[in-house]
Amino acid sequence: MKKIGVLGAGHLGKIHIKCIKESEKFELVGFYDPNKKNASEVESKFKVQRFNTPDDLIKATEIVDIVTPTVSHFESASMALKNFKHVFIEKPLTTTLTEAKKLIELAKEAGVKVQVGHVERFNPAFIAAQPYFNNPMFIEAHRLSHFNPRGTDVPVILDLMIHDIDIILSVVDSTIKKLNASGVSVVSDTPDIANARIEFNNGCVANLTASRISMKNMRKSRFFQKDSYLAVDFLNKETQVIRMKDFEGEPNPLDVVLDLGKGKQKKHILIDKPEIQPINAIKTELETFHNSIETNTEPLVTIIDGYNSLDLAYKIMDRIKSNIPSYL
Repeated sequence: MKKIGVLGAGHLGKIHIKCIKESEKFELVGFYDPNKKNASEVESKFKVQRFNTPDDLIKATEIVDIVTPTVSHFESASMALKNFKHVFIEKPLTTTLTEAKKLIELAKEAGVKVQVGHVERFNPAFIAAQPYFNNPMFIEAHRLSHFNPRGTDVPVILDLMIHDIDIILSVVDSTIKKLNASGVSVVSDTPDIANARIEFNNGCVANLTASRISMKNMRKSRFFQKDSYLAVDFLNKETQVIRMKDFEGEPNPLDVVLDLGKGKQKKHILIDKPEIQPINAIKTELETFHNSIETNTEPLVTIIDGYNSLDLAYKIMDRIKSNIPSYL
């Protein structure tokens, strides 16, 4: 078991503490939270030691789980890395790209593992879709939510869209050619609804929409590729795969067949609903990080992945400000 400590015991921090306590891979040595009232409640509820300073907590651990507000990610992670601790850090990686680059340098110097908490990589619906991906060439992602003041300290791109940015960068094996984006500030000082169109050099196009002022919650992505279409519902944890293959012989009444016209091969339409494993995505991502430390392998979501997602998020925000399409 690895000794782990949690920095930050807010809404998400409490979830992390609960998942760590349920895991057999970790020994939870304690947590730190600057809010004394909240810290006392967490200490009482979870029966876990409360540390007086971040430094005390870091020195008592092998792994530091950073679930603090983004503005303090850099300071917290820097302190942990300078003490040669493995770091799990929630998304977005940092507030600025300069901070992110510095953390990459510190992690390399320390020779430790860093994983970024892009939890949708561990969503069971996305995991179920993995075997079916085959060079998608058009992607649509919609991430909509009801208004919640808790996320308005950052633009909706960093709050919500960054989830889909990371997913798309993990699926598309290509560099970016062109980017268009637009957004509107409706109830806060930064964009509350935004759309980005990303064109990749391999021809793939991704269209992302994120909103935190919607009447309903939605987290759906669709991936179109040669002879198949994948629909991933991250919210309801459902995946559907529609595939086409050449049809031979005579169809029976239950077959779905697409007739493409005279002289063309008929297509058999196959609809698959992969089995979704009932896993806890946060617990799984933490345990996967533990495994990467134990086996000395790359974390599934590396610090470079975190940087790349943050970099593209900032490019999208820059396009919204300038409203000018740009070739990258």
